[in-house]
Amino acid sequence: MALPRATRSRSAGLRRVLAAAVLAVALTASGCGGDEDFSLPDWDAPGQNARVGDIMIRYAHVAEPKGGPWQPGEDVPAYAWLYNKSGEADRLVGASTPHAASVDIVGPDGKRLPGGVDVPANKLVELEQGRAHLILRDVREKIRGGDFMAFNMRFENAGTISFNIQAQVPAYDGSASPTR
Repeated sequence: MALPRATRSRSAGLRRVLAAAVLAVALTASGCGGDEDFSLPDWDAPGQNARVGDIMIRYAHVAEPKGGPWQPGEDVPAYAWLYNKSGEADRLVGASTPHAASVDIVGPDGKRLPGGVDVPANKLVELEQGRAHLILRDVREKIRGGDFMAFNMRFENAGTISFNIQAQVPAYDGSASPTR
């Protein structure tokens, strides 16, 4: 026995919806359409994300102020993770912010790296304390944990990206409060 026309139409519509859902799941799983295929181990870390060309920027932030806000005139570290999805190497060659006189790319010893930092193809580069990282020189204003600021990063091949970064909010120990 044949189904009534209205039932056949609903069945065809449900099949189309189901097919679209299956296609969406397949595309997501395959990593098409964006940087969803970029994954790192789970980590609970502050920071902003951005992308320029095939360079993905993760965990970009200004270091946590210790013992109070960063004060005008201080040099302030900034950190980020860079992942190059390209088949070709790139290089971080500069950075800037209107909130500092300059931004230097420095090595683990704090000395300026005039050539920048290599970002090899299909590799993660962690700009972190104890490694190459960024230093905001002579900040122009007080920076408190949680403050956002405009920031630019310039890559040799991928180009320049402008985005906001945040000063890491101070993390205090988790010990019980004396009032609890």
